[in-house]
Amino acid sequence: MLEPGAPAPEISAQNQFGETVSPDFDEPTVVYFYPEDFTGGCTIEARDFQEHLPQFREGGVTVYGVSMDDVATHDEFAEEEGLLYDLLADSDGTVAEAFGLDTSGGRTDRRTFVLADGEVKSVYDPDLSNPEGHAEAVLRDVRNEYVQGG
Repeated sequence: MLEPGAPAPEISAQNQFGETVSPDFDEPTVVYFYPEDFTGGCTIEARDFQEHLPQFREGGVTVYGVSMDDVATHDEFAEEEGLLYDLLADSDGTVAEAFGLDTSGGRTDRRTFVLADGEVKSVYDPDLSNPEGHAEAVLRDVRNEYVQGG
């Protein structure tokens, strides 16, 4: 798994609209990996990031959710939950593998990476059983580190 200080990987994946997204990770970016759309913990985490999305955006921080679900499933999930940030479809696991995550079980563990200036800045291992409050903790850290007057 990538650790703080590692160079940001080069990735490209389709979002829930079928558009190809290739972040450069120069500006502060949160990439959170989650096991599967429409499951309890993953839904809590997605809602949590959506709830705090205005504050992330105010600070110039981009948020991406990533799972091994396909574009159509991401589209349904984003629509149902009112998610206004990109969910990247990583059906073949290449994005997860670029971050050093295991994909052998057809899904990834829950991990969150904060990247900026072309490198990994922080890695989080949110509680698998209760990810509630995770987005707020990440936001607090990102604000302290990257947002003027945060």
